[in-house]
Amino acid sequence: MTRCARDRTVLFIEEPIFDDAAPHPQLEQVFPNLWRLVPHLPPNRDELTDQQVMRAMIAKTAQALGLMRPIHWFYTPMMLPIADGMPACLTVYDCMDELSNFAFAPAELIERERQLMEKAQLMFTGGMALYEAKRSRHHNVHGIPSSVDTQFFAQARGALPQPSDQAALSNPVIGYCGVIDERIDLGLIEHIARERPDWSLVMIGPVVKIDEACLPRLPNIHYLGSKPYEQLPAYMAGWDVAIMPFALNDSTRFISPTKTPEYLAAGLPVVSTAIRDVVVPYEQLELVRIGRDPAGFLAHIDDFVSGDTVDEAKRDAFLASVSWDQTWQRMAQLVNEALLRERSPQAERIQPTTEQEQHV
Repeated sequence: MTRCARDRTVLFIEEPIFDDAAPHPQLEQVFPNLWRLVPHLPPNRDELTDQQVMRAMIAKTAQALGLMRPIHWFYTPMMLPIADGMPACLTVYDCMDELSNFAFAPAELIERERQLMEKAQLMFTGGMALYEAKRSRHHNVHGIPSSVDTQFFAQARGALPQPSDQAALSNPVIGYCGVIDERIDLGLIEHIARERPDWSLVMIGPVVKIDEACLPRLPNIHYLGSKPYEQLPAYMAGWDVAIMPFALNDSTRFISPTKTPEYLAAGLPVVSTAIRDVVVPYEQLELVRIGRDPAGFLAHIDDFVSGDTVDEAKRDAFLASVSWDQTWQRMAQLVNEALLRERSPQAERIQPTTEQEQHV
């Protein structure tokens, strides 16, 4: 969205926060041309009332920003009723995952996705496995695998001061960063910790949708909680191996972990379970090693700890092809083509977008 904001005004609407204050929008400018809106709503009201209040908040904010007939860009079908009746020059569905497979998914999500896919003129998927699952259900869908800001994460390749909550840990340090939820194979984490008690396992990220009592608790497993994005390279700089210990279940069937290229950009060797969008292309290109059972996963970490490396030239050549700048250029072109089709089905060449065709 920061790249989109170079050319358009972006109003990014987050899910509401329910508190005891009177209904109000929290509006923040996070980058030039990029605004973040968080609706605050009273708790324990009916969904229809909340939708009406949010719709009014968004419409008023969009008008103040000059977004008279914007692009509606959805990351979740659950926001579809909020946009009901709001004018748009284009509807885009950016499907980042199969949300209906997640724990506690709303019952109405599947029907709302069906409605959104009927409405959207353009659809993206957050990976190729998800693209293969959705491509027969939409006339204009494109797979967009995870990309990376290589320069940002490459800071970890240098000597960065170690964060205080990681600096005292014994080496080697095996690290993971991301949400800790039903997608993580907690049994695998416990297996690694028990088999290698001299290693330090660092788990960075919030614990959501699972009971923290379920987390394996051993002296060499360190749950450091959530960290600001800008601090991640400093943590990664202290790791010897990065891991993606995903369980293989319905909730991970279509994931395309953004952390895969981020770990590689940080210069780290990476071991993952057999996630489809990691096996292809990362294992095929010999950039990531896949552990197909706990023993194999542990053996790959052992090899890296013992000195095995990844071909750096091959890794960096791949990273040069998956930057967010390149990804956004491709997405922007597809958006412009869709806009042209909406204006004139007979149009044959891409024209610059008008000021009215902005982004919400």
